[in-house]
Amino acid sequence: MITKDVIIIGAGPIGIACALECKKKGLSYVVLEKGALTNSLFNYPLNMTFFSTSEKLEINKIPFISNNPKPTRNEALEYYRRVATSNELHINLFEKVLGIEKVDNEFIVTSEKQNYNAKNVIIATGFYDIPKLLNVPGEELPKVNHYYKEAHPFSMQNVAVVGASNSAVDAALEIWRKGGNVTMIVRGKNIGERVKYWVRPDIDNRIEEGSIKAYFNSEIKEIKKDNIVIKTPKEDVLIPNDYVVALTGYRPNFEFLENAGITLSENNNYIPTYNEKTMESNIKGLYLAGVICGGLETHKWFIENSRIHAKIITEHITKK
Repeated sequence: MITKDVIIIGAGPIGIACALECKKKGLSYVVLEKGALTNSLFNYPLNMTFFSTSEKLEINKIPFISNNPKPTRNEALEYYRRVATSNELHINLFEKVLGIEKVDNEFIVTSEKQNYNAKNVIIATGFYDIPKLLNVPGEELPKVNHYYKEAHPFSMQNVAVVGASNSAVDAALEIWRKGGNVTMIVRGKNIGERVKYWVRPDIDNRIEEGSIKAYFNSEIKEIKKDNIVIKTPKEDVLIPNDYVVALTGYRPNFEFLENAGITLSENNNYIPTYNEKTMESNIKGLYLAGVICGGLETHKWFIENSRIHAKIITEHITKK
């Protein structure tokens, strides 16, 4: 069994920030990541641009230089990769953590490859791995996608984009510009309030002119091989369909948290229990960092306002 002062679960930007702080404070550590480095960012759309400016995505005061004020996905991947490699951080990629068990005053962390022993564990796993399902007949069909990478495969196809967030709007516009026949299906009465301000006029104009068809206050009722049924305020509508891109959001792995002993709020947001001053959960020595802290309120925590979690946690560990 490998023994460390700290085990960090998740090698996203916040997990990397935690590793940097551990190294600065002389704590032995290892980061365990089930996928690639910054796996969530890697799975973002190829042409995605961040809402935040590059300096707000920096960690440990390491400069992030981008061509434009708001960096792209590829620039972010390059930045965090260089931070991890140049600082020779101890990161084990493609090693999924199966469970966390506290025995006496220490934790046993079990991965697919080996067991670890540590007095402290930091969970920084984000929320991008589990999509929120539509829960409608036909969702299991291969034409249904819960992640979007690029528009080219959808050219000259009838595509339904479900959702009204930044990801849904970006996908709808990109697919339309690559020759796809796009229909947006939005549960609310209009496009989401948090859509990037420089994108909103574009999607509003495309909908107004009819280039992109949009059904508001509507939802998919059934997905069939060659068409879909849309439930609208007036009636059910049947339209031809080749692909469904359901970008309705994602959620943290709550089962993983609960199995580790972390309690969740009893309301519908499933916010995990933690001390805001130390980021320590209801399990002593088990900390939370980053987006995972928000439960289903995934819009509350992001890189720029959760970078500080790394310093808060490691300072509390060293004081102990």
